[in-house]
Amino acid sequence: MATTGTSDGRRALMLVVCTLLQICFGTVYAWSYFQGLLVKQLAWSHTNTAVAFSAAIFSLGMSAAWAGGALPRFGPRKLAVLGSAMFSGGYFVSGFALYQDNLLLFFLGYGVIGGAGIGLGYVTPVATTVKWFPDSKGLATGIVVMGFGIGAFLLSKVLAPALVLFVEGDLPLLFTWLGVVFACILLPCSLVLANPPPDHRAPSARTGGSAAPRQIDEPDSVGRYLRTPQFVMMWLVFFFNIAAGISVISFQSPLLQHVWELADPTVEPAKLAEYGATLIAISSLFNGFGRLFWGLLSDRIGRVRVFRILLASQMVVFGRLMTESNPWVFSALVCYILLCFGGGFATMPSFILDVFGPQRMSVLYGAILTAWAAAGLFGPLYVGNLKDRYPDRAVIYCFLIGVVLLGLGYVFSYLLNDERIRLGRPTLAGTLRQFGIAPPREA
Repeated sequence: MATTGTSDGRRALMLVVCTLLQICFGTVYAWSYFQGLLVKQLAWSHTNTAVAFSAAIFSLGMSAAWAGGALPRFGPRKLAVLGSAMFSGGYFVSGFALYQDNLLLFFLGYGVIGGAGIGLGYVTPVATTVKWFPDSKGLATGIVVMGFGIGAFLLSKVLAPALVLFVEGDLPLLFTWLGVVFACILLPCSLVLANPPPDHRAPSARTGGSAAPRQIDEPDSVGRYLRTPQFVMMWLVFFFNIAAGISVISFQSPLLQHVWELADPTVEPAKLAEYGATLIAISSLFNGFGRLFWGLLSDRIGRVRVFRILLASQMVVFGRLMTESNPWVFSALVCYILLCFGGGFATMPSFILDVFGPQRMSVLYGAILTAWAAAGLFGPLYVGNLKDRYPDRAVIYCFLIGVVLLGLGYVFSYLLNDERIRLGRPTLAGTLRQFGIAPPREA
């Protein structure tokens, strides 16, 4: 009984630790909280500041892709410690860059070092949680990935405002203190992180039977799966959903302030900034809840159907946002976009597991996160450029491009299916089946 109690306690501890890691890393989605401050205080352009966020997401996706393949070799603790140190260190470098008014150094600190740190740490909590909770993977991983979604809420409404008051609006000090706070949380949590012992079993399996056999990766065959039409279509659909959502995330505070200013020109700038921070906070909760809601829904109705719902419904919402002048309705529609944005991240891991199997899960999931990197490079940059070149029509152009991106994703979704891929000798029928345009094999 003592052993059982200890095991249950370690499971609970790992769930808490993994969620805390994801919450801290998820604060990257509060970027638009700093966007206006950097433009106003340092006179940096919207495009230049967007480069920092794009660099962070690009570095995140690329390092996460590498970490997916390296995780079985190095283990979760080493990757989490390295990622935590880089993420916190990125804020220290950013603070020094702001003190020096050095834009390139800020790109390096916040974008490259900090973003790569997030990517190294991002894959470890989910992979570790799955191993500790084999009896309730959906619920446990849903809680953990929801933490990444709500990180922006805690930063924009709790941590950042408190530190702004503490440092009296000094941006270099603000970023330095953020590095201190994150280091104090992330490093101890990373040192606790560990895989379960080889004989670990879920509570429901302790009454009998043996531990499930360990799955062994097949790195020699992974490259063949990366070249399948199914993986390519999954990558494209994932990219279009992320690109549309992240373009809104990167500028949601300035966009809302613009809409609110048009609706009521008498609102003070400080009040507009407060409204923008509130939208970041509330929409981040929808981002977190979407990861749980859509992930559970995909278990019931299928992964492909969920992606089609996400893409089609957002096309309607983006079209409405092009002409929406009511700031309250605008905010509600943005929250729905964040709900769908989180849903894509919740659905894709299970989708990969269904199609490619558990043996290749970590490597292929890491590879598909390069879509996140590409979308992070594309989305914020085109919105930043629109803000600088067409300040009065940037909102309309931003959402028009979003409709196009989502429409392309919706079209490509009809080339997807949930059938498990098992590579063998290539045949015409097998290739057509991977595209979803041939009937399944007869039993």
